[in-house]
Amino acid sequence: MWISFLIWLSSGLINFAVFYIIGFGLLAKRPVFDDFLSGAREGMKTTIQLFPTLAGLLVSIGVLRASGFLDFLGQVLYGPAELLHIPAELVPISLLRLVSNSAATGLMLDIFKEHGPDSGLGMMASLLLSSTETCFYCLSIYYGSIGIRKIRYTLAGALLATAVGIGVSVYLGGRLG
Repeated sequence: MWISFLIWLSSGLINFAVFYIIGFGLLAKRPVFDDFLSGAREGMKTTIQLFPTLAGLLVSIGVLRASGFLDFLGQVLYGPAELLHIPAELVPISLLRLVSNSAATGLMLDIFKEHGPDSGLGMMASLLLSSTETCFYCLSIYYGSIGIRKIRYTLAGALLATAVGIGVSVYLGGRLG
């Protein structure tokens, strides 16, 4: 019952947002379609400017995963992770999550195949992906698109929030699994 209500609500909100934007533009006597085209043109320019960054991130993730470096790093960080009660299988996911959601999701699916999605480790991995952010990806894309080079305290805050997300996901996943 709740899921069907949420699906209905989300589709209704999307329709409302589209009609609200168009209606607001018409009431303000703006050329809505011309504004849309102008925004799309600027979005394409931004995409072209950010393409080298995206390509570099994707290639580096592929190289790290294919070379076995992530498995090696997981073994190296096994001791500190064990002290913090973090399962060794979550270490590569935690590291990849900082730069690539799709790569971290791939590792999570590997955990699902091996241990099951309802296992403690599966719950931890699910919670980890839903409570952390791709910090380096977001910083490079969002700050790079507007030309910010000094990230000041943003990285420290993002990494702190990610550490809290990892800790909470391990704690809750252990209790739920």
